[in-house]
Parts: sequence; structure tokens; C-alpha cells
Amino acid sequence: QVQLVESGGGLVQAGGSLRLSCVASGVDFSDYTVGWFHQAPGKERENVARIDWSGLNSDYADSVKGRFTITRDNDRNTVFLHMYSLKSEDAGVYYCNARPRHEYIYQWSPDSGSWGQGTQVTVSS
Repeated sequence: QVQLVESGGGLVQAGGSLRLSCVASGVDFSDYTVGWFHQAPGKERENVARIDWSGLNSDYADSVKGRFTITRDNDRNTVFLHMYSLKSEDAGVYYCNARPRHEYIYQWSPDSGSWGQGTQVTVSS
């Protein structure tokens, strides 16, 4: 069972930046692909970024492409989401999600894998 703990959320002005962190424990981290889901108020979770087990491949939702970057450090069991040029629509709870490494290429449903508790991002205009 993968244990995931997110941090780094907070209040930021529109156009600002944040870096979210997700620390994993309990498993060999390199066995997992990891992604970030965004849940806006009243909406379903959306996968906005994912990274494969090696860190060499990543993919992004169109809504964040060019503004967010996902990276990982397997030695530290940590995945980061670097968020730039934040917009009001980026506000919400961000969840870290881990799945077996072969699932990187799959369609990701918002109710599978292991989840952290989430970290809140608030964007002020």
C-alpha cells in the first residue's frame, strides 16, 4: 500500500507560482507512475499531470500545458508539481495519485490507485 502525503498548497495571486510536493512511503517508489489530480469546487477530479516511473516521460492536460511541470526524485520518493502563471480556474484541491508503473499509458479514472489527503490551492485575482 502506497502512503502519499502532499504539501505546498496555499494562497497565491493570479500569475504567481507554487510548488506542490508528494512524498511516498511504504513501497519501492520506482514501481509506480504518479500523477496529480485537480478538483475544483463542485467538479470531478481531473488528471492534470502524470509522470512515468523513470521521470523521463510526462503528460499534461491541455488546461495546464506550458504552465505546469511535473518532476520526480526517486531517491527521495518525491514527486513535484511546479505551477506557474496560475489562474483563478487552477484553484481547488490537488491530489497526488500513484498507480502501478505499467498504467502510465492508460486512461486514468478519478477513483483508482492510491491517494494522498490533498492540498488546497487558492488563487486570488
